Amino acid sequence: MRKMLAGISLLIGGAAAAADPSLLDKAERERPAALALLEKLVNIDSGTFNAKGLDDVGVIAAGELRKVGFQVETQPATPAASRNIVATRTGTGKGRVLLVAHMDTVFSDGTAAKRPFRIDGKRAYGPGIMDDKGGIVIAVHAAKLLGPGDFGKLTVLLNTNEETGSEGTRALIAKLAKEHDVAFNLEPGRAADGLVVSRKGSGEIELDVQGKASHAGVAPKQGVNATLEAAHQVVQLAALGDDAKETTVSWTVIQGGERSNVIADHAHATADVRVKVAEEFDRVERDMRRIAARQLVPQARVNVALKRSFPPMPPSPVTDALAQKAGAIYAEIGRKLTLESTGGAADASLIHAAGVSTLDGLGIVGGGIHTADEYAEVDSIGPRIYLLARLIQEYGRLPDQLPR
Repeated sequence: MRKMLAGISLLIGGAAAAADPSLLDKAERERPAALALLEKLVNIDSGTFNAKGLDDVGVIAAGELRKVGFQVETQPATPAASRNIVATRTGTGKGRVLLVAHMDTVFSDGTAAKRPFRIDGKRAYGPGIMDDKGGIVIAVHAAKLLGPGDFGKLTVLLNTNEETGSEGTRALIAKLAKEHDVAFNLEPGRAADGLVVSRKGSGEIELDVQGKASHAGVAPKQGVNATLEAAHQVVQLAALGDDAKETTVSWTVIQGGERSNVIADHAHATADVRVKVAEEFDRVERDMRRIAARQLVPQARVNVALKRSFPPMPPSPVTDALAQKAGAIYAEIGRKLTLESTGGAADASLIHAAGVSTLDGLGIVGGGIHTADEYAEVDSIGPRIYLLARLIQEYGRLPDQLPR
């Protein structure tokens, strides 16, 4: 098994097969239509909690999928907003291929109007352009190039709530994954023209502290300072991270009190947790409770809980074999893939946990994910459409070629 090192990219070549000039030409000619669709999607606010925006993105995506032969239905995303899209197309091949992307973004309402889609040189910009509206676009336009003999069944799942842990889509992801031979997750392609072959698991620590209010000037000693205890807990619980195990615990939100002259009777804090192996969740939870028992303000009531979100997607010989095939396909058109491990979590981890071969990061190449500078490389659109279409052909025609 290849030794995976977080943050280090490995060049993949593989034995190059003969390119399909006709398919590559068709993929490149999809660029104008792909950019037009991308502009429509990016200019709609579709944060995870924006039901109308997600509905609007879903209507557009469903319409595009119907144009290329898919039967489209919606599935509940409860407790999340809107409805998941499931599109299915049957063919005469033998392999069953699942494509997964998500419609939600991390951006607040009004962002699309403030920073609409634009192209500057060889880069396109806009909220969610890579994560993950570019993935939707690649799925639609790769499917457009395929004939019925290229797959037995091709399914596209568009998730409404990936950015908050896919709570409303997990059961659907597991069900669909088990009905297919292989899955390709259309999260963003990495800036170095890369795929993702392993991911950390994600979770959150929720810290809640109850105290007692009192006048900060007249009777400070009569209060129980929840903010002070929360600050103490945040500092000591930061030690839960473990560099050797690549576990991170990052406190990201802290709130306490309402007025400067009142001792706070309540405080709350949230930490982001990332682990490389699932066992680290158990260790973090165990140590968290032991450490939290050491209070600075004894009278405060401290409650701390770990919520597990995405499981890790660890390095795997099966994933390596899929990546090698992808590298050989990319070499057909004179390009090289990089393979990366990431601390980011995604639906590929849920597919992997369901026991289905999966490869991630097959969307548009770009960078600046989750920031005001999020961008997509325009010149990556044609090659990425080609790569996904060829992967579907490889495993959609003869699923027996899949690594086990």
